Amino acid sequence: MNTKLEKKIQSVAKKVLQDEAEAILSLKSYINEDFETCVEAVLFSKGRLIITGIGKSAIIGQKIVATMNSTGTPAIFMHAADAIHGDLGMIQADDIVLCISKSGDTPEIKVLVPLLKRYRNQLIAMVSNVDSYLAKNADFVLNAHVEREACPLNLAPTTSTTVALALGDALAMCLLEARDFTSRDFAKYHPGGSLGKKLYLKVRDIFPHNEMPKVLESADIQTVILEMTSKRLGATAVVNENDELLGIVTDGDLRRMLNRITDQKGFSTLQAKDIMNATPKIVSPEEYAASALAIMQEKSITQLVVVEDKRLLGFVHLHDLLKEGLA
Repeated sequence: MNTKLEKKIQSVAKKVLQDEAEAILSLKSYINEDFETCVEAVLFSKGRLIITGIGKSAIIGQKIVATMNSTGTPAIFMHAADAIHGDLGMIQADDIVLCISKSGDTPEIKVLVPLLKRYRNQLIAMVSNVDSYLAKNADFVLNAHVEREACPLNLAPTTSTTVALALGDALAMCLLEARDFTSRDFAKYHPGGSLGKKLYLKVRDIFPHNEMPKVLESADIQTVILEMTSKRLGATAVVNENDELLGIVTDGDLRRMLNRITDQKGFSTLQAKDIMNATPKIVSPEEYAASALAIMQEKSITQLVVVEDKRLLGFVHLHDLLKEGLA
């Protein structure tokens, strides 16, 4: 590829991004009392938010529906073309309809709007042209004005769809804030995948599946090594007779001890209490697994001892958290 063509490609790409960024920022001047009234209408509605559009606007509408549903606002997508062929039946009495259209004057919209008004559903118009048919017949108007598309021909929907998407996000986030929607609420709608696991998976859901290596403080070095080897966690807890945690011995502790003791006799007389770390990193079974992972990463360790009321419950290992897809 020649240098001239490379520079042209970079120039076009940068201009598209600049044009779309400026168009989004210009929306700030349209966030006013009308926008607030629209948010309140959706917030206090007893029905759902029906989002409709055609062409590229329909695709943007589907994404806004997904965002609404995942953040506490019940929403359904209805294609504007399909609406007049039976899909109008999905609209219930208390639903509010959000119609996305750059021009607000497409034939499908002009057919659909009177039908919506007949059923007396409140109508929100998301348009670039506030003098359009759609805007003039809507109860609320979300101004998604764009001067021109980022397309060099000013034809392909680019800036207009980006602006509609951003305005939909703004609407969804205002509703989220107004509902006091929390991460716990978010977790209810996202139980699958790493995102959901970060929000609901707790240490108690993981550690019971692991071995629980433990020795008494008086255990000799051979017992400590055998316990660590048989349970394959690279560590063992040191406890008293009541199963209260006193410390931990890791394979690193053993290596450091071997470096310090040169004679075999001295090594063979060691007990668990002589080599244990008396201040191990611990975690509650009720702690979120993502928090346990953060502790391991911060401290550069591979396991945490699970403790409740001083009693040893088990171990959670870095591999467990990686297997759950938390990292």
